[in-house]
Amino acid sequence: MTSPTRKRARHARPPSKTFPTRPAGGPGDQRPTLAEELRGASLVTEIVASFVVFLVALPLCIGVAVASGASAELGIISGVVGGLIVGLMRGSTLQVSGPAAGLAALVAEAIAAHGAAMLGVIVLATGVLQIGLALIKLGRMFQAISVAVVQGMLAGIGLPLMISQSYVLADSKAPGTPVENLLGLPNLVDAALSSSNALIATALGLATVALCFVWKKVPGPVAKVPAPLVAVAVGMAVAALPGVRINTLKVGDLVASVHLPGAAEFTSLADPAVLATVLTFTVIASAESLFTAAAVDRMHSGPRTRYNTELLSQGVGNTVCGTLGALPMTAVVARSSANVQAGARTRLSRTLHGLWLLGFAILLPGLLALIPITVLAGVLVHSGWKLLAPEQFPRLWKQDKGEAVVMVVTTLAIFGTALLEGVLIGLAAGVVLAVLRMSRTTVRHSTDGDTAKLTMTGSATFIRLPQLLDALDAVAATGSPRIRLDLTAMTHLDHACRTQIDEFVAQQRKSGTVRVELLLPGGPKDAPAARSGGPVPENGVPVAAPGDGVPVAAPGDGVPGPPRAGEEWADLPYLAARSAAGRVAAPPRPASERFPPDREFDGAAATEEFDVGEWEEAYVSETPLHDIGTAQWSQHRRDPRRSNAARGGRHAAKAPGPDDVLHQ
Repeated sequence: MTSPTRKRARHARPPSKTFPTRPAGGPGDQRPTLAEELRGASLVTEIVASFVVFLVALPLCIGVAVASGASAELGIISGVVGGLIVGLMRGSTLQVSGPAAGLAALVAEAIAAHGAAMLGVIVLATGVLQIGLALIKLGRMFQAISVAVVQGMLAGIGLPLMISQSYVLADSKAPGTPVENLLGLPNLVDAALSSSNALIATALGLATVALCFVWKKVPGPVAKVPAPLVAVAVGMAVAALPGVRINTLKVGDLVASVHLPGAAEFTSLADPAVLATVLTFTVIASAESLFTAAAVDRMHSGPRTRYNTELLSQGVGNTVCGTLGALPMTAVVARSSANVQAGARTRLSRTLHGLWLLGFAILLPGLLALIPITVLAGVLVHSGWKLLAPEQFPRLWKQDKGEAVVMVVTTLAIFGTALLEGVLIGLAAGVVLAVLRMSRTTVRHSTDGDTAKLTMTGSATFIRLPQLLDALDAVAATGSPRIRLDLTAMTHLDHACRTQIDEFVAQQRKSGTVRVELLLPGGPKDAPAARSGGPVPENGVPVAAPGDGVPVAAPGDGVPGPPRAGEEWADLPYLAARSAAGRVAAPPRPASERFPPDREFDGAAATEEFDVGEWEEAYVSETPLHDIGTAQWSQHRRDPRRSNAARGGRHAAKAPGPDDVLHQ
């Protein structure tokens, strides 16, 4: 027997013709396959976009490898893996992966500390950790990091990259740490001016930087050619001139550069220093990839990134790169933005760009040996400037000075220490800022006759203890015989502050000369609290002491008696009594009292304090007003706790809805 066909609801979104999905209940991920994506896309556009991405990726792969202290072939291998393997996997449709400039300094430190042979094992372990994080659904965890910390991290990566590549730009060698590199810049200028070849290399590198900045402003279709590719072509032409002697790439066999990790390298994973490097690679590579995914999603209107799936893809890619002994890979903004701007709509473009990289490295390796290193350094200096993004500092200072301080602290910490330590310092600064902002407490003192009142609003944590102690001392110093502490407007009161308040109340009551009323968060505002330690009748309702200005509850039924002269009844709703000491306790609803017939439930009823017992007595027991002709639904009324707006204006509908209460 076949099930009847169900009509699609009028408000339901129609199925996409460009990106059709599989039927519900299919296996796992219901993202469209590559063949399904291509049905709504232009094959020619995808191929053209793949060539554009290839032209952008080629100089970046080589430049990042050289900046990392590794051979150029390892950068190309990582780019090939990012295209052919990660490009085919799901997660993000248009994001392109490969060796990233953000990890160049970190890779250089790892190679200097542990050797080039250990790089493969470190990258392999990084990929395995990324896969584990994805399988336990922690991909979206990286979205919880403060944007100021992320921007500070990128700036902290870009600034040392610019300074270190300034030495390569002048065909010189950097002294070491970012601070040492910064202090050695005056000597670098002297060295660049002392030699004609160094001067030519410096001029060529500076011209590359300038070309990368102004190339997009060139009119006409020429501007569509990637600026790094133009710079490489110009650099190759200058290097070929007679009498010019500048350093060029040394390129070997792509297959021979593959180094499979051995048992000795895997044994080194027990070294705490190596494990710290693996952890740093994992955090930075994952964060950079997922932050890039968020940025790329804002560039197009296609399918959004699935963060856990994308993290799994990055983990698989780094596992393969580590197995081959290549550089770590992340998602790269420059290649991804070029892919989007070229009109790509499917995964085919980013996959084919890996194929073009592989073919170029195998068929035309001699061309790579003609590329001047100073040109690649100039490309990376431009990339470092974009990572630094100095214009974001004053912009963030105008928007939020606290977040701007966090960003500056993160940048300086990374520059002065290392990447992992700097990020941790930035996260700690962000947490401190959040705690300070969450702990905003307002204190107001007032006097009403012989009562000293202390009203506190906001949120109080342990860092506000000095302010709280000053406020309690001030209200005690008034010498009033009655003290009223109104904390009902507090959104949060942590254990430290609550303990201090309880100690103050106990101390004042112990003196025997001061009456203290304590209203804690959660009770009705302006309703007096029962005195701590007062008598509690059998019905669980604390009895207020005579003279407190509140009606005295009768021990039998808990119903308040008539007020004395000069006193008013407290506006206590008929709610369930709570006997916790120090909380406002309301008397139970009298069994003999009928619900006021003149009380109407209008649109404000959705936000009022409401007692179900009252509603049942007033409405369920009354004669139904509507009869729509069926026995099953003949007696019903709309739930008055839902406003007309919440019911969508269906209060006069003749068919029962989800808010109806049936009479059985």
